Amino acid sequence: MKVFHGSTAEIQYPLANIGRENLDFGKGFYVTDIYNQAERWASVMMLRRPGTIATINIYELNIEKISSANYRSLHFDGYGNDWLDFIVDSRRGKKPWLGYDLIEGGVANDRIFDTIENYIEGQITKEVALGRLQYEQPNNQICLLNQQLIDECLSFEQSITLK
Repeated sequence: MKVFHGSTAEIQYPLANIGRENLDFGKGFYVTDIYNQAERWASVMMLRRPGTIATINIYELNIEKISSANYRSLHFDGYGNDWLDFIVDSRRGKKPWLGYDLIEGGVANDRIFDTIENYIEGQITKEVALGRLQYEQPNNQICLLNQQLIDECLSFEQSITLK
């Protein structure tokens, strides 16, 4: 499976334990199978870090090897109840991602951020939040949480500098 990582640098050797812990799926290396999503993220990162260049890193993720090696993975289909509970727990610092090697599912991006925050703050019920989320088409993210999985199953192909 071809996957992409939007950044401000070429990353030939990704690391699993870099970044913030309270992200959607924890402290890992995030990729997506949606090129445009990586492109948007690279542009956002470039704006946050003046003087840098938006870069798309392209990798091959060996899904068959991940399955046959019995890595522990979790997959969320859409913005459902389990996904919402997981995201909220992550944001509250509960680390629900511990024990997983790979987690795949929708991105808690700007389109749905307010719904999640309103739910966390108790301004809306879970049912209202899920009702709003059902109309959103999730982007896809894959969080690689295990360095051995990255080393064995993720192969750098190239990077593209955006103009």
